[in-house]
Amino acid sequence: MKSSVQESRRAMRAVCLVSSLFVLAGCASTTPIGRLLAEPGRYDGRDVRVEGTVTRSAGILGTGAFEMEDGTGSIVVIARGQGIPPEGATTRVRGTFQSVFTFMGRTVAAILQSER
Repeated sequence: MKSSVQESRRAMRAVCLVSSLFVLAGCASTTPIGRLLAEPGRYDGRDVRVEGTVTRSAGILGTGAFEMEDGTGSIVVIARGQGIPPEGATTRVRGTFQSVFTFMGRTVAAILQSER
């Protein structure tokens, strides 16, 4: 009897572990902007997803740029033909991270948007 109870507990733990991994995988779909800026070499040229609030934006005919922040940092997003969200909007962006340069510990970078 004891072994079946122990097996049930093990099975329940395994189900909880697998469920937790799925939840964490969903949460990890966006990268904090601060991490991108802290490790630019790791992300340069790679596809990334970020989420945050638009702090500044400028565009015409669906093309332009906007700056967004997520509490860990801010980054410029270059949007081509996908429209520019208004200031104050919360948005999620997918695109290619491009590190321009790092000087005195500060990284200047942008994301070339592929989808929102």
